Amino acid sequence: MGTVYFRDRFMPLEEATISIRTNALHYGTAVFEGIRAYWDPEGRQLNVFRLPEHYDRMLRNCRVLHLTVGKDVKELSRLTIDLLRRNGHREDTYIRPIAFVSSEEIGPRLHGYTTGFGVFTLPLGEYLDTSQGLRVGFSTWRRISDNAIPARCKVAGGYVNSALARTEAAAQGYDEALFLTEDGVLCEGSAENIFLVRAGRLITPDLSANILEGITRETILTLAREGLGLQVEERRVGRTEVYVADEVFLCGTGAQVAPVVEVDRRLVGEGTIGPITAKLQRLYFDVVRARVPAYRHWLTPVY
Repeated sequence: MGTVYFRDRFMPLEEATISIRTNALHYGTAVFEGIRAYWDPEGRQLNVFRLPEHYDRMLRNCRVLHLTVGKDVKELSRLTIDLLRRNGHREDTYIRPIAFVSSEEIGPRLHGYTTGFGVFTLPLGEYLDTSQGLRVGFSTWRRISDNAIPARCKVAGGYVNSALARTEAAAQGYDEALFLTEDGVLCEGSAENIFLVRAGRLITPDLSANILEGITRETILTLAREGLGLQVEERRVGRTEVYVADEVFLCGTGAQVAPVVEVDRRLVGEGTIGPITAKLQRLYFDVVRARVPAYRHWLTPVY
């Protein structure tokens, strides 16, 4: 069944249980991360992508929910590497740390409660099919506001919003949902950031659009500027601008770089994966699979 890290020690997965009275189970009072590690068969190495950055984001986000993990980025990174070694993964792997209100008292508050923390790992291939274009649609559900449940913080309870949108999309025959904010501007996918290409320029909603502060998003912005020399714009994006874009793609730890070829049953460009998206996708996969020396500093080797 594998090993997990829970209650300040490594233990078998089947022993890592919580009470039915756990506060986070009832109120979604938790912050989590999603981290990927990529297997390099040539180097016989498992490389974790941007491990410190993920834990730095998690600890900053925990402050919003008054969660206290009690470990710094270096400690969290070390125990994660130890966990991966114990489980002996030699394939692409997903890492899920979570900090949560572990108290068993009833009441939707954040103060005065204790924090639990755990990490588990599991093999993970494609969250979305990145080899061919996705068909997506705008959800009738609006994205939660930063002044309601901050999407930038990966708050567990906020993902009910994502679940509603993605289930609706599936019922309508789409691969994924797109969100608008309450004031009607483009936000993101159910669990991914979004990019558009227009006239050779890369465009993405800015951080004021109730989006996750995505590490993959920041990676794409860096690779676009440094690797491909693209002009990049972070700004408000209207719904119909997505319809008239030359290219569209989603990105995230799970989704990686996932091209979109249809939005609301309207073709994006020619209805095929666009050239800039294809270049960024190839560069991204080369980076995470340790083929680009300039970005090796983003990789933490396990073995």
